[in-house]
Amino acid sequence: MTENLTKETFLTKVFNFEKNKEWTYEGDLPCIIDFWAEWCGPCKAVGPVLEQLSNEYDGKIRVYKVNTEEEQELGSVFGIRSIPSLLFVPANDKPQMAVGALPKEALVSAINDVLGVAPIS
Repeated sequence: MTENLTKETFLTKVFNFEKNKEWTYEGDLPCIIDFWAEWCGPCKAVGPVLEQLSNEYDGKIRVYKVNTEEEQELGSVFGIRSIPSLLFVPANDKPQMAVGALPKEALVSAINDVLGVAPIS
């Protein structure tokens, strides 16, 4: 199941950018963060796919959503210029950003390659 993040929950579950200058992931599982907005058509297309992947990879990754209209500070911290933007956060490495509504195959590939989580068979 995907989880909506506010700035407060982002600071505790992903990255406390107020305390740390260097990237330090606060989570226990790799995650995908979907930066989206209600008015964004491509965001609405990718949302159900991310929900499906969060169920398929339950216990292996987390899928978070950040509404850029409600959480403008988080959008600006990550330099979000277009949405959807997806931040892939491995457990022990630097995050990587992808922009645009990626198809499921590309998301599965990124979960495998960037997050280091094997595909579900």
